[in-house]
Amino acid sequence: MNEKNLSMLCDFYEFTMSNGYFKNGFYKRNVYFDVFFRKVPDNGGFAIAAGLEQVISYIKNLHFSDDDISYLRTKGIFDEQFLEYLSNFKFHGDIYAVPEGTPVFPNEPVMTVRAPAIEAQMIETFVLLTVNHQTLIATKANRIVRAAQGRAVLEFGSRRAQGASGAVDGARAAYIGGCAGTACTLTDELYGVPAGGTMAHSWIQMFDSEYDAFKTYCELYPDNPTLLVDTYNTLKSGVPNAIKVFKEVLLPQGKTKCAIRLDSGDISYLSKKARKMLDEAGLTDCTITASNSLDEYLIRDLMMQGAQVDTFGVGERLITSSSSPVFGGVYKLVAVEDEGGEIVPKIKVSENTAKITNPHFKKLYRYYDNESGKAIADELCVYDEVVDDKKPRTIFDPMATWKTKTLTDFTAKELLVPVFKGGECVYESPSIKEIAGYCAAQLDLLWDEVKRFENPHTYYVDLSKKLYEIKNILLSVYGV
Repeated sequence: MNEKNLSMLCDFYEFTMSNGYFKNGFYKRNVYFDVFFRKVPDNGGFAIAAGLEQVISYIKNLHFSDDDISYLRTKGIFDEQFLEYLSNFKFHGDIYAVPEGTPVFPNEPVMTVRAPAIEAQMIETFVLLTVNHQTLIATKANRIVRAAQGRAVLEFGSRRAQGASGAVDGARAAYIGGCAGTACTLTDELYGVPAGGTMAHSWIQMFDSEYDAFKTYCELYPDNPTLLVDTYNTLKSGVPNAIKVFKEVLLPQGKTKCAIRLDSGDISYLSKKARKMLDEAGLTDCTITASNSLDEYLIRDLMMQGAQVDTFGVGERLITSSSSPVFGGVYKLVAVEDEGGEIVPKIKVSENTAKITNPHFKKLYRYYDNESGKAIADELCVYDEVVDDKKPRTIFDPMATWKTKTLTDFTAKELLVPVFKGGECVYESPSIKEIAGYCAAQLDLLWDEVKRFENPHTYYVDLSKKLYEIKNILLSVYGV
């Protein structure tokens, strides 16, 4: 899947604009684009950046084949010299990004691209669709994981995903967000996300009896089998047959790890009854897995009701983020280098103030309180600014400048790290387990108030005084 040439996976206007850049000589100029978003899905307090590894693979493989060039020629609108340029196309630019698993907030760049105009323009669609999708799923997964309060959450959504890459890369993103594993075998093969599963109702229906189905399965897979107990009658048939088989097949082998899965009915009621039956049978190590259209709110309610569930299998509402299925990341021009190499800031103005962009080539700092270790705020600075965290620093709300805070005992950390320099990858992607561990550690640095499901505390992304002044100058130039 990662070896496919996806260079043509872009909007057609990227070719028409690039043809224009070529004919006007703009293609020789370096430009700067920011990838950022304006709103957190589900009205949450933060998102979790994901998808960088797939962007890296795409950039490394970026080229146009003879068939691609022939197709573009048939459109009859592209300059032949431009097509010749595309036939030798390669990315020569720089990319900076926040590491995968980093909590991120609206209006701050999760990625910045500096490259010749055509190269920067051509990658827009793939970068956005990849970062948007995986960030969306990682964010949703983390909400569900937090609702489970330490119980394991497994991603079960492949058959409900929107296409193959939605299933495979979505499961990868869910693992970054905190899921313990996936049902998707290909995600395990490609990325190392632990794959596992139980059984379908069809397995049980294939046998003459539920008991025979359970017994055969446990004989085949005696190491921690999970039996689906709601094909017929959960409490009168499923759980009693599971208990009987566990005692007959597993206990004589000295194996006590096993599980049952509830996939329908009143999960809270059934789990409590099943737990009592298992314990009375001496199967205290047997765990209970629940599935069936779960999300963070249903899981939270089950926890409040005292449901005896050890593991949650979450499918369609995770892999599609069905309650908030679009991550609105955008790709906006923020600066252009003139012929002398000077960086000229650019701004996009709108009557909708939320759509006014933050101009210039920027750094992104995160400030941490040294006493608590918690993140205080983020600040966008111009690329040549250096924050000295040994000195007090006053930050302010760019929407209400009278709201200020002076930081003293704090640590400043730059979040955007080099990924490509001069077209060469300079970033070593961590393993998926390292990314997931990093994500969990970074989330621990956020205050609980930021992590609320409803009405989370607003985490501030401020502008430095220098950047704020540059933005206001540009706004005045364009009559705002």
